[in-house]
Amino acid sequence: MSEDQGKPKEGYFTLSGDVNSDMVHRVFEAVAGMNDDGIETAHILVQSNGGYVSDGLCLYNFLANAPVECIMYNGGAVASIAVILFLAGKQRYASETARFMIHKSHATASPGSRPDALNIIVEGLRADDARTESILRKTVELTPEQWGIHQYGDLHLNARDAKAAGMIDDVRDFAPPKGAYLRNI
Repeated sequence: MSEDQGKPKEGYFTLSGDVNSDMVHRVFEAVAGMNDDGIETAHILVQSNGGYVSDGLCLYNFLANAPVECIMYNGGAVASIAVILFLAGKQRYASETARFMIHKSHATASPGSRPDALNIIVEGLRADDARTESILRKTVELTPEQWGIHQYGDLHLNARDAKAAGMIDDVRDFAPPKGAYLRNI
């Protein structure tokens, strides 16, 4: 009898909160655990209004190349940099009532900031936007009108809009079967 027979090959996970260094650490630990447990496919329900661009990009790159296949679900809201994290999934789904929101990067300068400090902030925002837009353009197909909204404001997509844009494969709920391996990340 193989020692792998008792280990699950498929697992269900929830991931919520701000995209930040804490989430990066939690995801690193969770994927290491999945690998140790022999999980080959991780179904991950994401609920996040976003956070830090660099942390989201790190999670995107890590999950897109993880030793487990990630299938992502949006059961409520995936917004801002969390959309990039979500796009790491090999397959992606959203509940009928889910929404997505994407926008350009933003920051607040300290009152009294000098022009050279403001320039550094602007250049950082432009670099972040170039990195995230590269992933968006290779993954989703927004209409020219949608790209226009994204250029200057918040673009909101419901599940049907997300499917039309290729952001999700289908409208489907995260529904772990009874008795399934289920963990919160």
